[in-house]
Amino acid sequence: MSARRQSALWGAGLGGASAVAAALGVGVLAAQARMARRAIGRLRQVPPYQDGRFGPTTGTSIRLAMLGDSAAAGLGADAAADTVGGVLVRGVLAATGRPVLMTNHAVVGARSADLDRQVTRALSQRPHVAVLIVGANDVTNLVPQRVAVAHLVAALARLREAGCEVVIGTCPDLGTIRPVGPPLRTVARRSSRSLAAAQGRAARAAGARAVDIHTLLGPEFVANAETFFAPDRFHPSGLGYRRIGQALLPDVLAALGVEPDLGRRAITAAPTPS
Repeated sequence: MSARRQSALWGAGLGGASAVAAALGVGVLAAQARMARRAIGRLRQVPPYQDGRFGPTTGTSIRLAMLGDSAAAGLGADAAADTVGGVLVRGVLAATGRPVLMTNHAVVGARSADLDRQVTRALSQRPHVAVLIVGANDVTNLVPQRVAVAHLVAALARLREAGCEVVIGTCPDLGTIRPVGPPLRTVARRSSRSLAAAQGRAARAAGARAVDIHTLLGPEFVANAETFFAPDRFHPSGLGYRRIGQALLPDVLAALGVEPDLGRRAITAAPTPS
């Protein structure tokens, strides 16, 4: 997520949940937004995309694609191996022994509406599995949930019609971000969790796999905020991304028809491009 789009949520006080805003007062939310905006730093770097062909130089490649926003791109990690894509490449390599072709089409700041263009690019590589992480920018930019989900449903339909398996990491819990204090944190948490639940329902209806990131990892991110978040205290760090990748890996392996337990030993050395 770009710094400008980050600040949309904090600058607008999330605008939604009008009952909460009415009860707590717009002034309180606005004050919390200003405090959060000052506390959140900026990441002046390019995401270290994990992209390329890895593993054995011969054999039929397993084709993976990453789609979505800055979390899918890896903004905040210092190295490609520490991104979600890096973890998935290593896991699939270790579990199958086959070369892995990873193409990353994620864009920092992307919303669900941007998935259509990403899907078009991804399908040119005929991926076996597409992994999506999206939603945070829809929340921070006040995109109506029904609109965000409609774009996700359209993207899922295109991927599934092309014969691609899909794993979606649902919207993270924005209430875990430390610079966001109460009551704004309550509104952020409610909005992001509601979108995550809607994304999960849409994924299952489309025959895709949904991984509830905030339920699986939310407590860990809260307990380990100093190491799981990047210096801006908004995006995950390399360690945070590795945990997200580990949470997604079993479903990616299952989508490939591989026993998930085989991938658990794979989160160590970084792969070498072939």
